[in-house]
Amino acid sequence: MRALSEAIWTALGGDVDRLQHLGFRGEGSLPSAFRVSDLAAASIASAGLALSEWLESSAALSPPVVVDRRLASFWFSTSLRAQGWAPPGMWDTIAGDYRASNGWIRLHTNAPHHRAAALSILGVRAERDLVAAAVADWSADALEQAVVATGGCAARMVSQDEWLRHPQGIAVASEPLVWRDEFPGAPSPKWPVHRERPLAGIRVLDLTRVLAGPVATRFLAGFGAEVLRIDPPDWDEPGVVPEVTLGKRCARLDLRSPDDRERFLLLLASADVLVHGYRADALERLGFGSDVRRALAPGLVDVSLNAYGWSGPWQARRGFDSLVQMSVGIADGGRHWRGEDKPIPLPVQALDHATGYLLAAAALRGLALRRLRGAGSRWRLSLARTARLLVDAGGQAPDMIDLAAESTADLAPGVESTPWGPARRLQPPLRLAGSPMYWDLPATELGSSLALW
Repeated sequence: MRALSEAIWTALGGDVDRLQHLGFRGEGSLPSAFRVSDLAAASIASAGLALSEWLESSAALSPPVVVDRRLASFWFSTSLRAQGWAPPGMWDTIAGDYRASNGWIRLHTNAPHHRAAALSILGVRAERDLVAAAVADWSADALEQAVVATGGCAARMVSQDEWLRHPQGIAVASEPLVWRDEFPGAPSPKWPVHRERPLAGIRVLDLTRVLAGPVATRFLAGFGAEVLRIDPPDWDEPGVVPEVTLGKRCARLDLRSPDDRERFLLLLASADVLVHGYRADALERLGFGSDVRRALAPGLVDVSLNAYGWSGPWQARRGFDSLVQMSVGIADGGRHWRGEDKPIPLPVQALDHATGYLLAAAALRGLALRRLRGAGSRWRLSLARTARLLVDAGGQAPDMIDLAAESTADLAPGVESTPWGPARRLQPPLRLAGSPMYWDLPATELGSSLALW
């Protein structure tokens, strides 16, 4: 955990001496071939260290950062505990792993257009048995290429060695965990930093979808940031909305509509942080490229992520955590660890969650640069590069013990009134003295607010 924390914090440009303020509590691990609980604790710690750094302006000493390893592991699954109602399922009925003629492939069909793309290639109705029979007639690599070329999302299972030899694996290996660039010349704002709500007054424009970006902005909202999430008119992700909209307002804009484009530019000009998870070329094609963003908001902290990295042939490829696990050899590594003849993914979507907390840490470090040096900044991370970090950390310790079962003592006090029904939340996994993590707004539906600060 310590080694992972140092690797992440130094990748963010942090001073290694700050690690002396970091402590961990709890024991046990999620069952996996990989050090998932270590990654959970270390990634949340990086966001905590960045927040501690931000708080130095209002405290003589940096507040200590304490991460509960067990709660961190639980938060990497879900924090919400519905009271008397059932959250929507996470997966579409035909999403999942299928055996092809020469291996395994995963189809990601949660979005309607991704589902339609896969079914159009397979030529069958949306019934799992029909899909399985059709996939069996394809080679995994040919089907992956066909689905991706049609605008869908798929990934065949490969070994770690095969990924390292793949042109995209080679490209990702050459990228830093966290890429950044600074732009001096912006005014240094006089943000007041209140110990109890250290991010109060900070405006965060959230253009992210499932799941890493929403985790990042949920963290920032937990310490008082004003987070406004923007979605297209027809987008929905019902399986995760109750989990990740906590503390946010959610609006809709059509960035191809002249009126909505103008509204978006006004929001962007007055934002302190932009977090976006579009594919590498998407904002550029919409006319909101990095040069436009910088000209409009010179001091903007511009934080972005994608699935497969920022260089190489797959830099603009659609992807999600479960697909990246197949592509980089994690699912195959789990197969060998478990001794089974099928993909064994991580027990949680750890690439998404870990990258989310790293994005939050990057945003906080960018805010600190703005305050100290009057610099705007850009930051880039990817799920594939986070996967490399996890794989490089090595296999699970042989003396691993299971996490203690969850109990009612793990729940935070109070009931959250959501549009779907009452809910409880897990206690936060991070503690900073004098700066409690809590949310001013309950989870809400997409499009429930106006696109206004």
